[in-house]
Amino acid sequence: MSARFWRSLTAVGLAVVAAATGAVATAAPAGAAAYGGQCGAGYEWIQSRFLDGGTVYLTYNASNGYNCVVTIRDDPGSAVYMNAFVKRSTEDAWVRDPGNYTTYAGPVYTYARSQCVDWGGTIYGVSNQVVVTRSACG
Repeated sequence: MSARFWRSLTAVGLAVVAAATGAVATAAPAGAAAYGGQCGAGYEWIQSRFLDGGTVYLTYNASNGYNCVVTIRDDPGSAVYMNAFVKRSTEDAWVRDPGNYTTYAGPVYTYARSQCVDWGGTIYGVSNQVVVTRSACG
């Protein structure tokens, strides 16, 4: 059988495995803001959500048990209203960093080892906001 046949068969097999495990990758929008280590050393990317004009990132530091959130603009420019926020899902009070920023809001931190967190961010105001609840549990 030809190499082309085997490549096609492999691609179909990988697609079936990805669908069965839920491991479906999606491409980032063109110009999506990249996480650049704003939370500091030891913080690893956990999840992200896109919003108009940028991306909100949730990171975690396994050595100290803290989660961190930062909201990053796709195209930095003149200051606009932005916010980054996080809290343990069992808490009421958010840790926030609202203000007018040119590049990013945050970082904001909460200790949440073995706990779920709620997190999110805003760019240009609350009409362009994402909130994720009961996330990254454990």
